[in-house]
Amino acid sequence: MNTTRKPSVLVTGGAGYIGSHAVLALKDNGWDVAVIDNLTTGFRFAVPDDVPLYEGDIEDADLLARIFAEQQIGAVMHFAGSIIVPESVEDPLKYYHNNTVKSRALIDSTVKAGVPHFIFSSTAATYGMPETSPVTEGSARVPINPYGWSKLMTEQMLSDTAAVHGLNYCALRYFNVAGADPQARSGQSTAGATHLIKVAVEAALGKRDSVAVFGTDYDTPDGTGVRDYIHVSDLAAAHVLALEALIDQPDRSLTMNCGYGRGFSVLEVLDAVDRVTNLQIERRIEGRRAGDPGSLVADPSLIRKQLPWKPRFDDLDVIIDHALSWERKLTQIREDD
Repeated sequence: MNTTRKPSVLVTGGAGYIGSHAVLALKDNGWDVAVIDNLTTGFRFAVPDDVPLYEGDIEDADLLARIFAEQQIGAVMHFAGSIIVPESVEDPLKYYHNNTVKSRALIDSTVKAGVPHFIFSSTAATYGMPETSPVTEGSARVPINPYGWSKLMTEQMLSDTAAVHGLNYCALRYFNVAGADPQARSGQSTAGATHLIKVAVEAALGKRDSVAVFGTDYDTPDGTGVRDYIHVSDLAAAHVLALEALIDQPDRSLTMNCGYGRGFSVLEVLDAVDRVTNLQIERRIEGRRAGDPGSLVADPSLIRKQLPWKPRFDDLDVIIDHALSWERKLTQIREDD
């Protein structure tokens, strides 16, 4: 970096799964951090004791103005929002409010405060049902659910805003985020989570009776859906590097995929969980879910070209092992409450 002082970073949704890992990555790399989270899906225990936590909403312009001033914020990492695809279909207005309207309010407050850098948590759902895989950033963006549209709309708002204000941004399109902090400082803590690896380790620990396999007739090697699983700590590291890139080159913005470029099928993931735990998870075969592509794998060429990003945990067994360690710790946390 070509800067003598790292700006303080406001992490929205910093008490949630990915946001809390971004807080850890920033702290581990010497950044000052503050968090805003309304704690509807986040957890106070996920925020380190020495990180200021403002319990509130990103739609609250007065609160944001106070945080920007009190913490001398120079960058925003935006994770706050709703993320469950089926729920977005059932309640689209909730998703357009939480993910789009509130993001618009946050961007407005960011611009008014003169904060120059913005990192946005986007998603591979912006691609919808891609015709080819791996997926590049130039692939057609045709979301098939309100969740994907709500994120794509925010990308568009950032692009339009950056064109006329002193703001540069990076939108990172995640593929399937999994795992937990290697030191078990944070992990996926949401009850009733739908992520496959989270569900599978819960089943391995007896918290679920079985794991549903949705569809076995896809055009994939074993008929089950193939996904690109990225370790949450590698993803968090990419956010820190993206922020450094924005600071180094304030006249450019970036939109990049975040994935490893390699996919695993549902059955391969479950076999790996069996292998790591030395147990046998019961599989429950069900029909396809509407809107699930057969294969969704990132082409990570651009992020590897633009950032000095070298994933440390690109290993399915390691991802599962870290998720398992966190799940055991989470059980203890909840027993102690």
